[in-house]
Amino acid sequence: MQIRLIAATTFLLTTISAPLFAQSEAEDDATITYPAAYFSEYGVVSVNDMLSRIPGIGLALEGNQVPSFSNSNDRGLGATSQILINGKRLAGKANEASSQLDRIAAAQVDYIEIIRGNSGDLDVRNSGQLVNIVLLESQSNSSVSGEFGFTHFHDGTVEPNGTFSYSAQSGAFNYLISADVTSGYEFLESREVSFLADNSLNDTRDFDRIREQTTYRLNSNIVYQPSPTNRIAFNFLYSESDPPASLNRTITNYQTANAATTYERESLPSTQDDWELGGDYEHNFSNGGKYKFLFIVNEQDRATTRESFVSTVLGGAETKDLFLDTASKYQERIARTSYSWPVAAAQSLELGIEGAQTIQNSSLRLGLNVPGETSADFGGLRPIPVPNAFSEVEEIRFEGFAIHNWQISDRTSLESSLFYETSEIEQSGDINKKRDFDFLKPKLDFRFDINSSFQFRVSAEKDVSQLSFRDFSAGVNQQDDDQNTIAGNPELEQEQTWRYNINLDYRLPNDGGVLNSRFFYYDVSDSIGKVDVTTDPLQPISANGNVGDGKVFGLYLNASIRLGFLNLPQAVVTAAFNFEDAYIFDPLINKKRTIIPFDRGGFRLGYRQDVPSQNLSFGINYQDGFGDVGGTGGNRVRYDIDNVVFFGGGKLRPELKLFAEKVGYGNLTYRIEINNAEDEIRCLERKRYNGYLRDGNLSETEKPCSSTGAQFVFKIRANF
Repeated sequence: MQIRLIAATTFLLTTISAPLFAQSEAEDDATITYPAAYFSEYGVVSVNDMLSRIPGIGLALEGNQVPSFSNSNDRGLGATSQILINGKRLAGKANEASSQLDRIAAAQVDYIEIIRGNSGDLDVRNSGQLVNIVLLESQSNSSVSGEFGFTHFHDGTVEPNGTFSYSAQSGAFNYLISADVTSGYEFLESREVSFLADNSLNDTRDFDRIREQTTYRLNSNIVYQPSPTNRIAFNFLYSESDPPASLNRTITNYQTANAATTYERESLPSTQDDWELGGDYEHNFSNGGKYKFLFIVNEQDRATTRESFVSTVLGGAETKDLFLDTASKYQERIARTSYSWPVAAAQSLELGIEGAQTIQNSSLRLGLNVPGETSADFGGLRPIPVPNAFSEVEEIRFEGFAIHNWQISDRTSLESSLFYETSEIEQSGDINKKRDFDFLKPKLDFRFDINSSFQFRVSAEKDVSQLSFRDFSAGVNQQDDDQNTIAGNPELEQEQTWRYNINLDYRLPNDGGVLNSRFFYYDVSDSIGKVDVTTDPLQPISANGNVGDGKVFGLYLNASIRLGFLNLPQAVVTAAFNFEDAYIFDPLINKKRTIIPFDRGGFRLGYRQDVPSQNLSFGINYQDGFGDVGGTGGNRVRYDIDNVVFFGGGKLRPELKLFAEKVGYGNLTYRIEINNAEDEIRCLERKRYNGYLRDGNLSETEKPCSSTGAQFVFKIRANF
């Protein structure tokens, strides 16, 4: 509670006091430029080091900062990106520009721009603010950067991390090659207490889960510019990450005379690999026109086998009681081409088309220890038929678009666009079905520079969600140990949302910081949630489906202030408050409910101090959500057909982070981080019901809490 009061007080003080120290002079236009010399005193190694010294940079890197109405899958290439390199987007999705920031050496950078305006000259549509990283022009140069370190976990495990990058320019060629290894190790401790409807103790469940995950990644970007009017680029990524896990669970049943204890052990071997290849070509014409062509081909492979063994004696003979094997392959092939040109003074028009083929293959095999014929393909257990367990979903989609940019005056701009999407989705396997869709998606984005520091922006757009093909077929419920599989829904349709945003952005002069407020309202139809697909009334079953219409309201407040008025010009305080309200009437539970991923909101508070004379930097960041576990006062609630879960956190979960770094021996940068420093314990509450939740026949209340412990990270970085 004290931390929340500090956050609120700091935010209000900086918001109120900052204009008192602001002067009338500011940058000349909506673009703010930071030359490389601005960062010279900090001993920066990478582009990320440079960006961390810019007040308010989080607003630009986070885009419009407002989450989608649903957890939809972002397929296709689209026309937006928050980070440009030399004014160009990278033709990639998993391998896009933000993933390159640690790999580009600071010595390669000429200057960094924060672009707040719209323009037909931009390589992408500016959904909020853009970060443009402009590299030095040279006939021949090269740079090598590296990072090595380790992470210490609270169970004593130590895992290595490392990155190596080589970037160079030779004549018309510019290329970056990098390789890295990162740890995804996790040791999770959890305890769950269960009560029956009469509040008597039902059972307790204690378990430890260990996930052994190391990700190996190879990345390359090559740019060839044979002439000032032509540019060709290629982008490649390969990633391999096999995240096997193991789990040990102890269950004590207090409904038996002697509080009998059983022991469960689970083995979860997994494989995971991804690759992506992208490319783009650009030609500039003498009349100011520009032709662009981009393509992306990628693939993601996932496979996990879950086997569970039970014993009544710790370390004694075990009986296998579950075999659950899942696999999926996701593939995309995307091409996008467009032509833009000036149509009048201060006006430009872009016409183009995007085509995409998306394919997902998925399979699920379930075996249980029940009487019947067994099979080696099901772990030596009896195969259990699961409806819609084997599926291939293919979408062929085309999207034509027209984007008009109009610089109405030196202070006013308007971007208007119209997208027409048509697609065919075909599902084969256990279910065979084909459907056609088409949508019109208009958008208006108006910006007015009240003065050189103060910008007003308002936008309205029609958004159509991209469906997650995983919802079309049977899958695994990772969030409920009592439910092995979840049903698929081949009838699922896209959500359609009208989104309205109002944004005020104020930049203090002399690099003093940024104040930003954002109000948004969403009007959604065909919202995706749980629907009833029950075939046996005694066993209610749900699947993701379209449940109706809903509303979303939100207010985001952000401040990033340099404390020069306190004679601390190298100190920056950041604060953010998010307030949200989202609701829909859900026929499944016959009541109005909130909608994930929206919740009550939360706050973030940060402090960073640079001491250039000592080559030292340190800082602290804390975040938390509003509301605790339980009821409408909680932060996040998820309803299903026969249970409801109350979460203690939403998008912003309690977490304290600290860091310190120093340029020291050998001109190397040494960095220490402590993540989850308070060892936050995350709790939730699940209520289960006999039959339908809407009937209110409570059977059990579960209260699990878990912790992953604090993590200590040490890194050494350098340019060579």
